[in-house]
Amino acid sequence: MWQGAKDEDLQAAAAALRAGGLVAFPTETVYGLGADGLNAVACANIFKAKGRPQDNPLILHIADRAMLEDIVEPLPPAGQKLADRFWPGPLTLILRRRETVPDVVTAGLDTVAVRWPDHPVAQALIRATGRPLAAPSANKSGRPSPTLAWHVQADFGDALAGVIDGGQTAVGVESTIVDVTVNPPSLLRPGGITREALEAVIGPVADPVRTNRPKAPGMKYRHYAPNVPVLRLPNAGLDTARAFLAQHAGEKVGLLLDDESLNALAPFDPSVLVWNLGAKTHPELAAARLFDGLRRLEAAGCDIMLIASYDEAGMGLAVANRINKLSQPLKEEDA
Repeated sequence: MWQGAKDEDLQAAAAALRAGGLVAFPTETVYGLGADGLNAVACANIFKAKGRPQDNPLILHIADRAMLEDIVEPLPPAGQKLADRFWPGPLTLILRRRETVPDVVTAGLDTVAVRWPDHPVAQALIRATGRPLAAPSANKSGRPSPTLAWHVQADFGDALAGVIDGGQTAVGVESTIVDVTVNPPSLLRPGGITREALEAVIGPVADPVRTNRPKAPGMKYRHYAPNVPVLRLPNAGLDTARAFLAQHAGEKVGLLLDDESLNALAPFDPSVLVWNLGAKTHPELAAARLFDGLRRLEAAGCDIMLIASYDEAGMGLAVANRINKLSQPLKEEDA
């Protein structure tokens, strides 16, 4: 385990990356599983390590404009506006690639996903490596994304060249992905930059078109789920939650609910494990706490989990997107 604030550790991690190794590192969104983004063999090893489908593209992470110019064609006007406003930050842009980008990174597409992270460790590591880093989330494919270094180690053990410990990530869910090669631009994945913030800069943003060849991660496959069933509680579903708890009395039930719901449902049986997602009116708190809660309740041995629903406005859109992908709706027969 390397410490992100130490220069000698960053240099050791950068050397491992230049040699073709895989290094997990923190960003402001989640931990990334990094490889030299221009080394096709190293990038292919990301897919092997994660068990990731080959048609699920990677994101290249940069630390300056020169790196950007080396890997993509000139930005279209909408892309330039978004980059000027939100980079460095939790925004990924889909752009026209140059031939310098290996096919394995893009799943053979003529576009590539690019992000400039706003995290001092990530930026320092990219600069020390001197290359863009391909870095999907540092978890086994389909598992909850990692927001702490121990999450990475729980999935990979000693299989990586190393893990840089930068503490807990701030945003807690992956970056927003916008395709600016189409008009109007398309929101492929909600994340740390809200739809409302995007539209304040470039005007209306379209929903993605369904396709078997996704341009970005998170569009096609199951994601973010622990290894136990997770059921989604509808809004204003406190009576349903009470019925659910009564039906599963004595079982090890995990509750990932907002503060208001937990207060209304308390007190709880000792077999119930609780993870507070924060005030329902502040979904950014849920974003920061979601994946850690899933992993902690799973590690505690829960048999089943009940999770809150969120309105799809502001940061709630990203939270709802993740919850909808990792859970199933709670049906009457389940409560």
